[in-house]
Amino acid sequence: MAEFEVVRQAVVSAEPSRVHALIDDFHEWPQWSPWEDLDPALRRAYSGPGSGVGAKYSWEGNRKAGTGAMEIVSSDEREIGVRLEFEKPWKAVNQVTFALNPVQGGTEVVWRMTGQHSGLMSLLSKVMPMDKMVGKDFEKGLARLKTVAEA
Repeated sequence: MAEFEVVRQAVVSAEPSRVHALIDDFHEWPQWSPWEDLDPALRRAYSGPGSGVGAKYSWEGNRKAGTGAMEIVSSDEREIGVRLEFEKPWKAVNQVTFALNPVQGGTEVVWRMTGQHSGLMSLLSKVMPMDKMVGKDFEKGLARLKTVAEA
């Protein structure tokens, strides 16, 4: 098994509470998530509380979007933790955190995903590291989050 970490950050010209609200509620993710463009017919389901710990979101889409689920496992004003589980196109469980650090003029958002590769993904990661596969998506998502939060 090979461990990986993908990290990107951006400064958003908005209060941490505004940024927190956009991340802590899965109903807000279609506004900024970098993966919303993958399948216009994506099927979404929400369960649990509307936001915060216990909120759940699952999706099922075309081959590019895949199938999976997320659950908010921790949430306070400075950090939101998400358990991310993929079912298709491959199985994986990753930990995601969004750290929200107040800075002059807004909020520094640090988006981090950690996990372990096994099986075929372990071999594939030697050719195409996870940072290369997902890093640009994080950058796109942070740019969208910035646009929405600053509107």
